[in-house]
Amino acid sequence: MAHTLFPLGWGHYLAGGLLIGLGVSLLFILTGLIGGMSTVFSSTWSYVSTRPFFQQARLRDERNWRLVYALGLVVGAVIWWVWSGPSGGLHTGVPLWQLGLGGLLVGFGARLSNGCTSGHGICGLGSLQLPALAAVLTFMATGFITANIALRLGAH
Repeated sequence: MAHTLFPLGWGHYLAGGLLIGLGVSLLFILTGLIGGMSTVFSSTWSYVSTRPFFQQARLRDERNWRLVYALGLVVGAVIWWVWSGPSGGLHTGVPLWQLGLGGLLVGFGARLSNGCTSGHGICGLGSLQLPALAAVLTFMATGFITANIALRLGAH
C-alpha cells in the first residue's frame, strides 16, 4: 500500500517535513516570530496598496522580514531543483483557469480562517493552539471532499 500512496518513495517527504519543522522552530526560538505564509502575502501588499487593511501596523511592521522569509523559501526550492530536481521542466495538464480559480479559493480560505495551512498546520499545531486544530481539520476535510468530487466527475 505504501508504494501506491508514495510511488516515488516517502523519504523526501519525511526530509522535507523535518526541514520545515526545524526551520519554523528555529525562527520562533531565535526571534519569537511565527512563520505562516498567508501574512507574507498581505504584508507584501502593504508596499503597494493604500487600502486600510494592508496598512495595518502589524502588516507594515512585519513586511521586511516576511519578504525575506518568502525569498528564503524560493531560494530553497531553487537549491533543491539544482541539487536533486528533475532534469527537465515540470508541467501539468490542469488548465490555467482551474489553477487560477484554485488559487483564489485557497487565498479566500486562508483569509477566512485567519491563516494558511502552513501557519495553522505547522506553527499553530506546534504551539498547541485549539483554533489551529479546527482549521487543519477543516482544510483536510475540504481537501478530501474536493478530491473525491473531482475523481467522481472525471477530473484529472
